[in-house]
Amino acid sequence: MDGGGRGGVYNPRTVEEVYRDFQGRRNGLIKALTTDVERFYRQCDPEKENLCLYGFPSEQWEVNLPAEEVPPELPEPALGINFARDGMPENDWLSLVAVHSDAWLLSVAYYFGARFGFDKSDRKRLFNMINDLPTIFEVVAGYCKKQTISNHSSTKSKSNTKGRGSESQMKYTKMQGKDDEEDDELEYEDEDEHGDTLCGACGENYASDEFWICCDICERWFHGKCVKITPARAEHIKQYKCPSCSSNKRARP
Repeated sequence: MDGGGRGGVYNPRTVEEVYRDFQGRRNGLIKALTTDVERFYRQCDPEKENLCLYGFPSEQWEVNLPAEEVPPELPEPALGINFARDGMPENDWLSLVAVHSDAWLLSVAYYFGARFGFDKSDRKRLFNMINDLPTIFEVVAGYCKKQTISNHSSTKSKSNTKGRGSESQMKYTKMQGKDDEEDDELEYEDEDEHGDTLCGACGENYASDEFWICCDICERWFHGKCVKITPARAEHIKQYKCPSCSSNKRARP
C-alpha cells in the first residue's frame, strides 16, 4: 500500500522522519475515532473476524484484518477491536481503542528507532517531540465529552453540582462547543467563580477546557488526569474519594 501502508516500503530513518511518520499515523487514527467515527463504527462489525485499526503516514486510516506475514513488517495494532464494540458504551469503547492506538504508535516509532540505530540522545529527542502532542486518548475523550454535552442540554456544570455527593459523576465541566447563549453565560460564570480553584494534586489553576472532578469527602477539586479519572469513568462513580481520603480511610483501625 502506498504511503506507508501495510506492505509498503516507506522507512523513515531520521528522528524528524520518524516523527513525521508518527504525526501522519496519529492524525489518521484521530480521524477514525472522531470526525469519521460513524464510518469507523460501522466497519467494526462484531460478526467479522479479528479486526485492527491502522493509521498511515498519509493521515488515512483503515480497518482490516491483521497482516498475514510472521513476524509482520511493522508492529501490529490491537487485535479484535470489533468484538468489544457492542459490549460496552460507545464512548468507553472508543476510549479503549484510543489507548491501544497510542500504544501502537509508540511501538511503531521505536521500532524504526531500533531498526536504524537511534542512540540514547535520538531516542530521548524523539520521545520529547512525541510527548509534546496530546495522546489520542486525550483527544478522543475530549471529543466524546463535547458530543455528550451537545446531545444533552441538561448536563450540569461544575458550579451547580458541588456538594451533591450522590451525583459526583456529574461534578465536572468541559465548556467546549456550547452554541446557545445560555451555555455561554454559564461558561463565563464558571470561570469567574472557579478561576482561583487549584487542583488538589498538582496545584495548577482551574481551566474550563479541562476535565475536573470533586472529592465528596474533602470537597477539593482535581484534574481528571492527575487522579487518573476519565469522563467516561466518572459517569459510573456514585461517590468519588480522592487518593488522600481513600488512603486515610484504609489507615483507620
